[in-house]
Amino acid sequence: MAKIELIPKPSSKFIKVKCSKCGNEQIIFGKASVKIKCNICDEILAEPTGGCVKLLCEKLQEFD
Repeated sequence: MAKIELIPKPSSKFIKVKCSKCGNEQIIFGKASVKIKCNICDEILAEPTGGCVKLLCEKLQEFD
């Protein structure tokens, strides 16, 4: 018999990224609705697409 999951797991994740311009590492939300900029140099790290963000930098790690 198949196991029924009563509480579904969220499809959203947090992503650790590295800025290609200054090397700063920061954690961003994987389904952000606004452009995400680097905290140090203001380089755009990710853009919204209506679902998951489009990364414009290096992805280091993904957190569930």
